[in-house]
Amino acid sequence: MPFKQNLINKIRMDKMVKNVLNSIGPPESGQKIDKETMRKILAMFPYNKINERDLELYVQDTTENIKKILALDNELALYNTTVADVVLRKSPTIKEMLSFRNARKILNDSDVLLYKKHDSVIFFQNAYIASLDLSFSKSDIADIENDGCFSLERGYTDGVVETLELFSELLDCSPLPRNFIISNHIVIGVSNKEQNAETRFGPIIMYNLIHNTIKLYDEKIGIHEKEKIEFLHKIAYGNEKASKEGPKVFQHLTKMALLKNQKPL
Repeated sequence: MPFKQNLINKIRMDKMVKNVLNSIGPPESGQKIDKETMRKILAMFPYNKINERDLELYVQDTTENIKKILALDNELALYNTTVADVVLRKSPTIKEMLSFRNARKILNDSDVLLYKKHDSVIFFQNAYIASLDLSFSKSDIADIENDGCFSLERGYTDGVVETLELFSELLDCSPLPRNFIISNHIVIGVSNKEQNAETRFGPIIMYNLIHNTIKLYDEKIGIHEKEKIEFLHKIAYGNEKASKEGPKVFQHLTKMALLKNQKPL
């Protein structure tokens, strides 16, 4: 599969994982797991869905008796055992509970439990990403640049947004603070940790969703640098000159991505 598609797949997985993790709350909160998104994650693995009693189980598709089994409920427990054992522990009948041996299993699942909640989600995320070939060549990055330029020229907003997402992933861009938000713009920036532990952002890219214009400000800005932030807003609205505009922005991002991932001789 081409590098670009693999990178898109990683971004999609990361977004789904974030949604599920954000839906996990403490037991007393009454917050419900985002089951629908978790089902989409599980659909990307060789796991079969089965329903036993009141349980929705996802069972590893192997010929072995002992399997990885995820119980899709608020605990998101991932087990390494048999289906019958999970059913006994998670949804026992009164008759089963009367057995001392069964009672011990029901009260303590540490012998078969692999992960739960957050750790279970991260397990599937890591397994999926490990299956992707995310190595790339100069031509792979050039293809992403060309797609961005083509989308910008044709006014294809979704294509420009996708290209910015790909470069954000390649450059490890992090979400910007609220005071960097500009109305009707997608704003991304590379985070830079300074020696004094302050995080500054730059270069910063601004894409106007209404007018289909893209601009780059090639300086670092901290959250307390109000004048620079105001200057950034002026650039976005055309009242000040940007460091780069149009296709040159994508060319600059390509150079940054290649330089960041350059292997030492």
